[in-house]
Amino acid sequence: MRDPESWIGLDLGVRELAWIRPELLHSNAAPSGRRLRWEWNASLPTVTWPRKPGDAELALALCHPDGQIREAALGQSGGRLALFALVVIRCADWAGPVRERARALLAEAPPQQLAAHAALILRVGRRSRGGFAQDLLTRALHTGPASQAEALLNSGDRATARLAHRVAVERRLLPGSRLARTAARHPDVVVQDLCANAAVATLGEGTGEGVFDEFAAILAPLLGSRQPWVRSAGVTALRRAGRHADAEPYLTDRSAVVRACARWVLRRGGTDPAPLYRAMCADPAAQPAAAAGLGECGVREDTDLVRALLAHPAPGVRACAVAGVRALEAVSVADVQPLLNDPSAAVVRQATKALLPRAGHVPREQLRALLTEDRPRHQRVAAIRLLRAAGVHT
Repeated sequence: MRDPESWIGLDLGVRELAWIRPELLHSNAAPSGRRLRWEWNASLPTVTWPRKPGDAELALALCHPDGQIREAALGQSGGRLALFALVVIRCADWAGPVRERARALLAEAPPQQLAAHAALILRVGRRSRGGFAQDLLTRALHTGPASQAEALLNSGDRATARLAHRVAVERRLLPGSRLARTAARHPDVVVQDLCANAAVATLGEGTGEGVFDEFAAILAPLLGSRQPWVRSAGVTALRRAGRHADAEPYLTDRSAVVRACARWVLRRGGTDPAPLYRAMCADPAAQPAAAAGLGECGVREDTDLVRALLAHPAPGVRACAVAGVRALEAVSVADVQPLLNDPSAAVVRQATKALLPRAGHVPREQLRALLTEDRPRHQRVAAIRLLRAAGVHT
């Protein structure tokens, strides 16, 4: 049983049982052959069993609400792999003697045993006294065989996967190409960011075809990722390869972060992105985000060019045009207000964002007309948001 929540649930369940059915864990319980019995002396309680205790009986003792019984049970649990998880939990025990005895047992455990219970150790590590086991695991992964850390890279536990990748990056166990692939495909955003930055860090400064070809195995997965932060790392890395012009296609990326990185790379190469955006806006159907990009880096004189695209037949262009007008701080209620009736949900969302600071100037009659049941859901949601922003709560 490797599920950390199962072990933690067992620990809590025994304590709850002690409140609900205390006779099941009491020394006077019967039949004695199936339950724990302990006898007290003047200084320290002694846990005794009618026969050699099994794992189940020791598990109950390790979870017992009485700290002295938990401490005494730890003395019987050494070397029992089936109870190692409960020893981990006891390392964060509130009772000092129990905690210290459990930590002494854990310190003697082999590194592979710690790695096998990494998910539980990290879960217990969130507690106020849980740092000991977590530090022990981290040191074991840093100093142990590389295969030990690599075995945890594909863990289904999020915290374990993050720790394993952090250790692998710090120990430089993974090549840049594998880091780039992990950044592009891993489902966890923390691992994505960690591996993307590490992959870029493996790139050296240089220019020329040879350098770019050498880095292609790293840049290609980053630039092709569906995650904006990973793509932005790949675009930024183009400067190291001396391929500033290759950032131009990312000027119209769907992510504002990637567009900003592409503009930075082009400027470092001596190219002003604003004229490129203006040329794209002449025929934006193939590159709808050109209007948003021009709004992000353009000047006030570009307002008319972007505003003209509010009536473009392509919904993607209309949505980006609203975003561009908002970035230029040139939103006109008269221009944007009709887009609340747009059939495209993306356009209506952008129009709502633009009008929220000016919600009081949008006619209430138009907003109430959008609330009828025959209206699409995105239009009704926009009307509710704007009416609330205007102070209408009925």
